[in-house]
Amino acid sequence: MTGTGISSDGLNGRRKRLLFRSWHRGMREMDLVLGKFADAQIAALSDAELDEYERWLEVPDLKIFTWVNGSQPTPVEFDSALFRRLRDFHYGEPKI
Repeated sequence: MTGTGISSDGLNGRRKRLLFRSWHRGMREMDLVLGKFADAQIAALSDAELDEYERWLEVPDLKIFTWVNGSQPTPVEFDSALFRRLRDFHYGEPKI
């Protein structure tokens, strides 16, 4: 897969920009992690969730990648319901 699997038709400008940025991270693994999540979720995110998502896009790829795959703990300021949704989207529910 080389990019988004959805059409940006019907998305407002902010969501279109976030979708594009999700698929153009620089680290291919993060293109896939954030891009696939954005494909599935961007249209339904609330304004507050979009604010949070934009904040993620300012974080270096490798940091987010280690938080998502669990090799490093997610810092408190990023450990939110939305971030856990991203992590679970890719890796499933944590096993207890």
